[in-house]
Amino acid sequence: MNESLAGKAAVITGGAKGIGAAVAEMLAADGAQIAIAGRDEEALEKYAASLDERYSGRSTLPVRCDVTVEDDVVAMIAAAAERFGRIDMLVNTAGGTGPIETPAEAYPADAFMGILQINVLGTFLPCKHAIPHLKRAGGGSIVNISGTSGLRGYRNRSGYSASKWAVRGLTRTLALELGPYDITVNDVCPNVTNGERMSRIVQKKAEVSGRSPEDVYSDFASQTALGRFVEERDVAAAVRFLVSEGARNITGHDIPVDAGWDV
Repeated sequence: MNESLAGKAAVITGGAKGIGAAVAEMLAADGAQIAIAGRDEEALEKYAASLDERYSGRSTLPVRCDVTVEDDVVAMIAAAAERFGRIDMLVNTAGGTGPIETPAEAYPADAFMGILQINVLGTFLPCKHAIPHLKRAGGGSIVNISGTSGLRGYRNRSGYSASKWAVRGLTRTLALELGPYDITVNDVCPNVTNGERMSRIVQKKAEVSGRSPEDVYSDFASQTALGRFVEERDVAAAVRFLVSEGARNITGHDIPVDAGWDV
């Protein structure tokens, strides 16, 4: 551990899998106490034990939480504050994809509302209930996960794209509200990122288009300046920077981690 975050505490939603797990590992390596939240209790407990084994001298609290249920979020934030005595960082990585390759006229209304719930409400509620603790700590940082689909339109993904634009708006609004309390609020915008979620998207796109998954992967990669996919650790590294002292004057911004897609 380099212990640059020793003595500080972070809450990470979606913290046992995907980008959230990569963030949790990096912040644990930096010495932070961490609460990881999610719906898969077994995965949370296993990952917390793994982090504590590899990064001793600090601890990880697994908390089952559905981020769209306010009572769950209240209890999760309270548990983290009680365990660590403070909250200095909140990283919202919990989210979903919604229908894939579905034009707007075929997009079910309940699915549209569902993706707004998990991606927007599920980002707002942890912010709402962590803010008093961040103020009490004398400052801190919030990092949300938006996406490059929140920087441009995203054909056949209207619900998902709308949700990621909303996360950007929420981020900028909170940055204005919390700046006087020395709390920075930013979002990271990953492009296509290797992992289980992207595998599902590629498979569905291949089925709809009649192409092979390999062709779909190649097409996605060719759209970037660097000609490759983003890795989960790349997104986590951006989060790591945004919660560090080096980013103390960066707030209200969208940080693309996109291998040069949006250029």
